[in-house]
Amino acid sequence: MSRTIKIYIALIVMLVVLIAVLDSSQPKPIDWSATYGITEKKPFGLYIFDKEIRGIFRPNTVTPVSVTAYEYFLPTYAGDSAKHFGGPRKTFVSIAGGELLDKESVSALLAFVADGNHAFISAKRLPVWLLDTLRLKARYDCESTEGIYNWVANPNLGTKKYHIYEGRCNGYFSELDTLHTEVLGYQSGDTAKVNFVKVPFKKGSVILHTQPAAFTNFHLLKDDHAEYAEKVLAYIPKNDILWYVKGQDGDRKSQSMFRIILGNPQLTWAWYIFLFGLVGFLIFNAKRKQRIVPIIRPLENTTIDFAKTIGNLYFQEGDHDNIIEKKIIYFLEKVRQDYMIDTAVLDEQFVRKLQLKSGKNIEDIEHLVYLIRKSRSDYRAVESDLIEISQAIEKIVS
Repeated sequence: MSRTIKIYIALIVMLVVLIAVLDSSQPKPIDWSATYGITEKKPFGLYIFDKEIRGIFRPNTVTPVSVTAYEYFLPTYAGDSAKHFGGPRKTFVSIAGGELLDKESVSALLAFVADGNHAFISAKRLPVWLLDTLRLKARYDCESTEGIYNWVANPNLGTKKYHIYEGRCNGYFSELDTLHTEVLGYQSGDTAKVNFVKVPFKKGSVILHTQPAAFTNFHLLKDDHAEYAEKVLAYIPKNDILWYVKGQDGDRKSQSMFRIILGNPQLTWAWYIFLFGLVGFLIFNAKRKQRIVPIIRPLENTTIDFAKTIGNLYFQEGDHDNIIEKKIIYFLEKVRQDYMIDTAVLDEQFVRKLQLKSGKNIEDIEHLVYLIRKSRSDYRAVESDLIEISQAIEKIVS
């Protein structure tokens, strides 16, 4: 490991430690997001309400429902909406920030209510399918809420108005079926608006409320806001409770392989610093470096070795005439290639041209021409003739 890499690693480790120390000394910021989780102790969670709900509805039982209403009621009402749910009458309770009930779940819930049961839903935005069935229309204005007060309609529960605005949305019912809808509560802005109603549905009833923030940890602990939550809950029939916590019970766990790292702020910062440090290291070490140039050995010219082998073969056989003829062919070919001279006729003109282009001694050229002519006659060559013509050729082509 080079010295530069060690320095980079040391700097990254020091930076991680410094950030961890600074982060641990800072107060943890408050998470004001409205998630309505029953396991969350943040201001707009339902941790306190979930712990108290069994005492509120005692002696009735409270059964958490962690699946969709469609899945929960399907075994009873599948294929026959006239079936009875069984057991004592029950009340379905849902407190959430949005539309947690899809169309199929609303249909199953209404079948449950039509069977003589009840449903209480408090949500910032109520399911449109449910509103259409109950002949209701709602409006939502979440931008300005500070001037909003809430109270219940029943004077026996008191006429006090509660200034509940943190985390809530200005949702209210803009149209009602006055013949079938009972108004249970109001909220005031410029004018009083209905935010709490009860609608009979066949043998049961549906109770709708648009301010679920009243049941969160923040408002149950702030001033006298818990009184308003108690008054709203007083309208719920005292039956066994089906506490709908689908998506709010903390069972949704991330499947990411980095969930442990990203779930801890210190580990998250350490991970990001590592990634940035790695990118920086790659950038600063991306300079072009000269690679070692490999030694490429030139291809060996085996032609000479081959010629020697063949020559030795002919020499051992004593075929001097054949070897001399091949040497002559080699010589004339080289003259044609190197000096561009015609070798068809080896006369005086050939000798002069070769002497001018090669610069060799004219007497050596004439002697070689003489030996070539001699060899190509009927003369029978011997070993000394081979040596002589070989030496003559070497003088010209060397």
